[in-house]
Amino acid sequence: MKVTKAVFPVAGLGTRFLPATKANPKEMMPIVDKPLIQYAVEEAVSAGITELIFVTSSSKRAIEDHFDSNFELESSLIERGKMDLLEIVRDILPTGVSCAYIRQKSPQGLGHAVLCAKQLVNNEPFAVLLADDLIDGGSKPCLVQMIEAFEQTQSSIIAVEKIPRAETKKYGVVDVPKGQGSISAIRGIVEKPHPDKAPSNLGVVGRYVLTPGILTLLENTARGSGGEIQLTDAIAKLLNIESVYAMQFKGKRYDCGSKLGYLEATIAYALKHPEIGQEFKRSLQEIVECVE
Repeated sequence: MKVTKAVFPVAGLGTRFLPATKANPKEMMPIVDKPLIQYAVEEAVSAGITELIFVTSSSKRAIEDHFDSNFELESSLIERGKMDLLEIVRDILPTGVSCAYIRQKSPQGLGHAVLCAKQLVNNEPFAVLLADDLIDGGSKPCLVQMIEAFEQTQSSIIAVEKIPRAETKKYGVVDVPKGQGSISAIRGIVEKPHPDKAPSNLGVVGRYVLTPGILTLLENTARGSGGEIQLTDAIAKLLNIESVYAMQFKGKRYDCGSKLGYLEATIAYALKHPEIGQEFKRSLQEIVECVE
């Protein structure tokens, strides 16, 4: 089985960034000069994904517009001879990659958002990417690493990273045997456990490669933590049917769902930006010295 489809749950309200997200989707917040959702899409495309499925809401039209062509803008750039900017605009969605949008009427949890895409997934393995988790995988993006693991195992792969035990209440946490390396068979998974009851310090982050069996399980998954349909709960059921693996990916994750993580990502990506990186570094040093 090959993975060619990716689901992007983007229907959340973004309340942690109000008032910035009152009229603008949080996924459209920029890291330097590209919105968060574009980074996630580029990661998916680099992994061979050709069908992008956005689970969206009525307030997220800006996402649809971003990946659509803009005739007036392109015509204006051509008339003004700004061909470099025209290339940037036209390359937002590469040739051969398609987008589909499906509405989630109200936020009911990540599991429900994934379930909304069932008909479009069409009984095939698929990836799930959360734009809030911006992952710098260097020369090999996180999803590329995961799909390589899927091709070897033909089983669901979940991205995990080591987290402070005190923060387990913020994550799904996996139970894996010790000493198995970066890819381990999962024995159990629990959503947001108390630190005293967490099976490990490996927290699930926003990248999944899932077999289609998860969708049938989601249809019969009761509401769990927060009164929502949790993807973690369905994965726990999937473990009774087939193997599921946790992968400690290589790379740096920025939690752009938090203000601190968003600022950290902005600074890190600005520092390595080919156009402004060096100048920004000097400016940042001056700002730090003034604050101190």
